[in-house]
Amino acid sequence: MSRTSWLVAILCSFAALSALATGPRGALLAPAAWSQNLGQRTVSGTVLNEDSEPVPRATVFLKNEKTKAIRSYTSTADGHFHFAQVDMAEDFDLWAEKDGRKSPTKTVSSWDARKDFISDLKLK
Repeated sequence: MSRTSWLVAILCSFAALSALATGPRGALLAPAAWSQNLGQRTVSGTVLNEDSEPVPRATVFLKNEKTKAIRSYTSTADGHFHFAQVDMAEDFDLWAEKDGRKSPTKTVSSWDARKDFISDLKLK
């Protein structure tokens, strides 16, 4: 095989691979592992006391580990909390507090592909 033929074969192979890696409008397609964590999720659950009973009016915190921004939610009469539009590409800490008691902190990880993250928080 001549040098010219070899170079043409490599260029044709590169062009074929480039065509497979781009979408119909020329945008580079991300591998499936990257694309699964794009978008928004919900984070919800119930705040519970030591006897596993719902705790109304507890404050639930959701802290972005990158920006350190904190969102809060006051649990409902049946102890439920709900955060919408939580970025799946970021990591968050989640915990609850009421009357000097605090739950252990849970991590909402960017590696977790669930669109609905549901977790109970038990006050200690």
